[in-house]
Amino acid sequence: MVLHKWLRPFAIAPWLTVLSIGLAAQDAPKPAATAASSTAQESSPKGTVQVAEHQSRWAYPREITIPEGTLLHIVQKGDTFWGLASRFLGNPYAWPQIWELNQWVKDSHWIYPGDPILIDGSKKAIAKEDGTGEDAKPGTPVARVPTESPDLTAPKDVAELPPDRRRIEGKQRNELGFGFQDFIQMPYLAPKGSDALFRELGALRITGTKHPERHNLMDGEVVYLNGGQDKGLKAGDRFVILQVRRKALYHPSDIHQRHSLGSVVQQVGVLRVTTVLPKGSVSILERCMDAVVVGDHVAPFVEPANIPLKLRTDLTEPMPIKDLGTIIYARDTHSNTAQGELIIIDKGSADGLQVGDQMVALRRRTFPITEARNEKDEVKEKTNYVLGQVLVVRTGETTSTCRIIRSAEEIVIGDLVTR
Repeated sequence: MVLHKWLRPFAIAPWLTVLSIGLAAQDAPKPAATAASSTAQESSPKGTVQVAEHQSRWAYPREITIPEGTLLHIVQKGDTFWGLASRFLGNPYAWPQIWELNQWVKDSHWIYPGDPILIDGSKKAIAKEDGTGEDAKPGTPVARVPTESPDLTAPKDVAELPPDRRRIEGKQRNELGFGFQDFIQMPYLAPKGSDALFRELGALRITGTKHPERHNLMDGEVVYLNGGQDKGLKAGDRFVILQVRRKALYHPSDIHQRHSLGSVVQQVGVLRVTTVLPKGSVSILERCMDAVVVGDHVAPFVEPANIPLKLRTDLTEPMPIKDLGTIIYARDTHSNTAQGELIIIDKGSADGLQVGDQMVALRRRTFPITEARNEKDEVKEKTNYVLGQVLVVRTGETTSTCRIIRSAEEIVIGDLVTR
């Protein structure tokens, strides 16, 4: 079954709202039971459950001992940390509190049906569905969060803190601007086309798998490559897995699609060679961020360095325009995209961009300043407003791949970026 990517988060700096990927609540099974129910309720103190085997990118625990007062939930399709924190902790901003209890989830953007999640059931909700503000029992649904501004001068539990205050008090784990998890799901443009790129890289192909009946492969699967001793491969060599996501990409301004910019290639995982034969090799899929299929290409790579997160503080509205560029591609062909997503812009090294540069995503706005019967007679003014911040993580000559590190609202293809 092809894995789908669940809801991704919006997140913003102190001036924006933080969202994250999440999961649904489920009944915590009784000791020695299997975690398969989908109804939320408290677990028995110190209960031990066996987690049903399922497809996930993470090394989820196969057996969980549940501390007293803690709930066990099994991820269902469409579940979110944001919604779960709102429902059980009384504040959607408290989603990092759930993440902290489940360290095996390496990236909050990615959770999968069947994943087991522990939730601290001792936390009290701060609002009920009727808005009375009374404490709710663990597991009581909460429809909304108070809209008034919190008093940041008083000590508060992390569940009640807005994202900027949590960061100040050290309650939120450190965030990277770009890490390995992003690298192995990064798209980029091949200006001469994907076939020319694969020849240039000396790419090999996945020609088979240990289990031919499995068409969509994930972590731990054994696959076969069409290169071995004849290509100089050695046991332990690692390759990045490549897929063609768009054979021909056109600029948003090229509405008649007359001039292709090239092919979009996306990295989807990493494999490691285990056995080298004269003309072929056996490999294992170490980490996959999307389903791998027979026919995918692989190429050698150098493991990337992490890029620390450093937000810009010089944002104004409107933003001064400098070296204006356009977003031309969003990963997975998303029409709307937000924090954590990877995008491609039409500026590159020829425009002076370098890996690590931080840019601002903008949207133009035109508004009338006079009244007129006919729209053509109106006098209008132009401005722009900030959508978020993006980090350059790979540069080509005329295009760059960027990661959205903060977003105030959805960012779409055709939106602008500036230094």
